[in-house]
Amino acid sequence: MNLIFNTELAAGYHSKSQIARVLTEDWISRNMFCPQCGYSRIQHFENNRPVADFFCPNCLAQYELKSKDGKISDKVADGAYETMITRITSNENPEFFFLSYSLQDFSVKNLVMVPKHFFVPSIIEKRKPLASTARRAGWVGCNILLNKIPIQGRISIITDGHEEEKSLVVKKANMARRLNVDSIENRGWLFDILNCVNAIDSKEFTLADIYEFENLLADMHPANKNIRPKIRQQLQMLRDRGFIDFLGNGNYVKKE
Repeated sequence: MNLIFNTELAAGYHSKSQIARVLTEDWISRNMFCPQCGYSRIQHFENNRPVADFFCPNCLAQYELKSKDGKISDKVADGAYETMITRITSNENPEFFFLSYSLQDFSVKNLVMVPKHFFVPSIIEKRKPLASTARRAGWVGCNILLNKIPIQGRISIITDGHEEEKSLVVKKANMARRLNVDSIENRGWLFDILNCVNAIDSKEFTLADIYEFENLLADMHPANKNIRPKIRQQLQMLRDRGFIDFLGNGNYVKKE
């Protein structure tokens, strides 16, 4: 990949947001392969498409691009809250690219892909309505809480200006697909337990270690009154999908 933008495309634009859009979309079109299938290029949709920005002509995966000058934070502003929730619950949302760049040296710094099934309502934060004096008074936007997405769903493609191996990116995307379950509720539970597993420092852990998160999980899922059985169920799902192994007697090990 060439991490430098084609700055000639910025000629005639004065708005920083317009310049950024033109440069980043062109860069993706010229450099980005499909993380889902490994196809060499993805293509730009026609302008003003309401859902996605790019698509893979091979596997037809769709991608939306979110970009920022500087580091992408744990909280990324997005569009209307209700629209996002509808997209998530109807499985109509695309995969996401989160790209950070520098307009000082016109280069890409970081690029992360998040598969669409990692978008569950718990990672979407509802913002306050716009004030009555605003042009769109009462409009309610949302934030994407990247830090609530399990690390297995944040697939690095470029890290601090260094490109990851394409084969490794595709392998991680394929592995992430194992975490796709049909029910939004079950998916949310699976990701919450996976986040708990990820939060344990050691590679090996016990059921008692996971039970330490019981109160947190109860707060996150107040309608569920059987937290421990649910924890054990989700650990079994993570085992069946190849993310952990059972060692017996309440002992587990994380798999690479």
